[in-house]
Amino acid sequence: MPGRYKALLLAGGLGTRLRPLTNTVPKCLVPIGGKVLLDYWLDALEAAGVRDALLNTHHLRNAVVDHLKAANAKRTVKTQETYEPELLGSAGTVHANAQWVDDADGCLVIYADNLSNIDLTRVIEFHEGHGDPVTMVLFHTPYPKQCGIAEIDASGRVIDFVEKPERPKSNLANAGLYLVSTAAYREIAERDVFDLGFDVIPNFVGRMSGFVFDGYHRDIGNPEALENAREAAQRGFGAKA
Repeated sequence: MPGRYKALLLAGGLGTRLRPLTNTVPKCLVPIGGKVLLDYWLDALEAAGVRDALLNTHHLRNAVVDHLKAANAKRTVKTQETYEPELLGSAGTVHANAQWVDDADGCLVIYADNLSNIDLTRVIEFHEGHGDPVTMVLFHTPYPKQCGIAEIDASGRVIDFVEKPERPKSNLANAGLYLVSTAAYREIAERDVFDLGFDVIPNFVGRMSGFVFDGYHRDIGNPEALENAREAAQRGFGAKA
């Protein structure tokens, strides 16, 4: 029987590269293919049986809170808010919510400004099939110098990770999606640092496995990427970009 997992959704960013759209719409509520970006993640969590989520808010907070109220009224996954008057950084949000997974077996940590058609059930199954405290979801990128890049060995264990390397050793990029054990979550929280990619993930090299995802996954951080995502959604994500 699978364990009980919670989720931490990182969605408080300003979305500056999507202005002027994000002057009035928070990035996580940008519409794509008939629904907002955040709802893709809430759908994925529900499908995987996750019942408790925590989402950080900052920019245009009230709109996000209103959306969560409506979502919680009809969904099996219930999402709480953790408000950040000043953005804490991805690792800082974990630190500020150190007790979030004390009553669970682990936590899906998700950069919710990405659009993905990933099946989180498969991620959970993969995580429970290896002995490492952390699973990092990876995808093949054509732009390895712009991403956090991992190397994995024959068993799938991450043996190297460098954020935006000058000389990439692979094209396996960090998807901004992790499944961490409760003990690993506490370890991250205790570090009191800012960024997961720069400050935390390198410390798990050698005790972290990589789940390689070949579906649709991309950051919608600029107008070109958003337009691509909307076109992909219309295709049902059948063709990768």
